[in-house]
Amino acid sequence: MEKRDYYEVLGVGRDASPEEIKKAYRRLARRYHPDVNKDDPNAEQKFKEISEAYETLSDANRRARYDQFGHQDPTQGMGGGGFEGGGFSDFGGFGDIFDMFFGGGRARGPQRGADLEYELEVDFEDAAFGIEEEIQIPRTETCSTCGGSGARPGTQVETCSACNGTGEQQSVVNTPFGRMVNRRVCSVCHGSGKRIKSPCPDCHGQGRRRVRRTVKIKVPAGVDTGMRLRMPGAGEPSPNGGQPGDLHIIIRVRPHEIFERDGNNVYVDVPLTFVQAALGDEIEVPTLDGNVKLRIPEGTQTGTMFRLRGKGIPKLGSQAQRGDQHVRVHVITPTNLTERQRELLRELGGELGETPQEQTRTFIERMKSAFLGNH
Repeated sequence: MEKRDYYEVLGVGRDASPEEIKKAYRRLARRYHPDVNKDDPNAEQKFKEISEAYETLSDANRRARYDQFGHQDPTQGMGGGGFEGGGFSDFGGFGDIFDMFFGGGRARGPQRGADLEYELEVDFEDAAFGIEEEIQIPRTETCSTCGGSGARPGTQVETCSACNGTGEQQSVVNTPFGRMVNRRVCSVCHGSGKRIKSPCPDCHGQGRRRVRRTVKIKVPAGVDTGMRLRMPGAGEPSPNGGQPGDLHIIIRVRPHEIFERDGNNVYVDVPLTFVQAALGDEIEVPTLDGNVKLRIPEGTQTGTMFRLRGKGIPKLGSQAQRGDQHVRVHVITPTNLTERQRELLRELGGELGETPQEQTRTFIERMKSAFLGNH
């Protein structure tokens, strides 16, 4: 099949800037990445085509040669194959782009499996003191029906006759510079080197299936939103016998109804009546460990902060070290007073010298002192 124009593949004009080419590649790569499109048999081929186009157009020299020669560029080997004959060598060791990303059907060492991410929401208290959770992780595993062969049980996997099991097809082109060999992924077996006439009914010839596995995780005390927990080997398995990837747990802590967190410290707002603030009192304050008693001295003003040492969040990895809890008190102004209550407050104000006229004069004097200074 004839190769598409690289600019058409990326959906950009021939005058596109390097930044526009990069943005187009990233957008398409995310869309067609094989790890994201497990059920799309064409995703891998599309991703290979996108990557090949980007490898050429992102390099100024290679782009210039492509603009001049197109896919017949003698220094590129029509996709990256090396030169044979004519006295030319493999310019700089350019390999097939598919070779770079998927092995191109050639022999390669074991590849590491892909990493997985999972976002875990935990309650405020569980983030503070830790918790053990069981989560369901979707991942790709070897098909248990066919044992990973991709063939229906009782049938055999055959060697691809189009590439003789190499996973590659070659074509030789004569150019003014000599004979050039172009290697590309086999269009029949898509690089596997095998053909399956009777695919497995459960994995449809892929040899792998998407399953959900239960994973137990231990969330340590003191975690906060945005923190990551790494579980080695709990990610995707290797496609060819290598090490599995890792599982990364991203923590999201649900907001609490009354507690706020700042680092390892906790803040809570507590209301006080006018009488409690004026005369003092002993009140109960909620903490992560339960209610505790807090002594409020007489004459406490709204906004006053009290500290409860060691009642905050444990330091990550150390239950013994904890932050503090800060208690902000807010004096509640009484409403819906009876006439008798109003009279008593007026009497109290008179006893305290808090008549409106005196308060106004005091305020004006303070303002004059602040702006004019004492003369």
